Amino acid sequence: MPYSLKLLLIGLLTILTGLAVIVSAPFDRTGKLAYRLSTLWTWGIFKIGGIRVKVRGLEGLNPRRPYVFIANHQSYIDIPVLIKALPGFQLRWIAKKELLRVPLFGWAMWSAKHIIVDRFNLSKAKASLKKAEQRIREGLSVVIFPEGTRSSDGKLLPFKRGGFVLAVKTRTPVAPVTIAGSGAVLPRGDWRIREGEIEVVVSEPVAVDPYRAGHTRELVSRVRSEMEAGGGNTARPQSEMVSDARTRAAMANPALETG
Repeated sequence: MPYSLKLLLIGLLTILTGLAVIVSAPFDRTGKLAYRLSTLWTWGIFKIGGIRVKVRGLEGLNPRRPYVFIANHQSYIDIPVLIKALPGFQLRWIAKKELLRVPLFGWAMWSAKHIIVDRFNLSKAKASLKKAEQRIREGLSVVIFPEGTRSSDGKLLPFKRGGFVLAVKTRTPVAPVTIAGSGAVLPRGDWRIREGEIEVVVSEPVAVDPYRAGHTRELVSRVRSEMEAGGGNTARPQSEMVSDARTRAAMANPALETG
C-alpha cells in the first residue's frame, strides 16, 4: 500500500475516532466508552501501518485489579502500543497539559478522562496526583512514563518519582513495562510510521507494602532494574543511575510527567 494512502487512512481514522470520543464525553462519566473507542483506533493504526506487537509476561497480571504501569518511552506510538499490549485493562495516562493544545488529540484526551498535569506548577501537579488516586480507586489502572519525555537513543533517562508515590499512597502494585522497537517504528522528531515489530515485556508486579510515600528511592531502583532486564541493551546500566546527578535531582522532584 502506498504510504500516502496509509497516511490518509490513519488520518481519517484518527479524526473519526477523536470526534466520536468528544461527542460521547457528556454521556461517558468514567471515560470507559472513550477507551473502548481508542482500542478500535489502535487496531486500525497497526493494521494499516503494518505494525506487530509481541507481548511477554501478561500471565503475571490479574486483570481484575488495578496497577500502576511504569513504562519506558521512546515514541509517540508507545500509547497505542500499551493499549494493544494490555487488553484486559482500562488504562488512564498521566499527560502533560501541553498535549491539550494539539487539535482533536488533546480534546479527545480530556474527553476520555485522562489525567492532565502541569509540570511547572507543584500545587497543580499534586492535584493531578489526587485525580490519579481517584481513578485507581474506581478500579482503573494508571500508566506513567517516569522519564518525563521520549528517549532519543533507547536508553533509560532519569526517573521522576511521582508515579511511585502514587503507587505507595494507594497501595497499588507497580507493574514495570519495557517497550523495545517503538523508536524504530516512529522515531522521535519524525511523523512517518514504519512497518515493524515492537516487543513489550511486562515484568512481575512489585508489591509496595514495604515502602512509604516519602521513601521511594529503593522502589524506583528496583523497578528500573526490572525494566533494564526486560529491555536488554536498550537500557542504561543501573550503576549509571546511582551515580548520575541528574537522576538524583529528578527523583527529588515528585511532579508527574509524560512525554
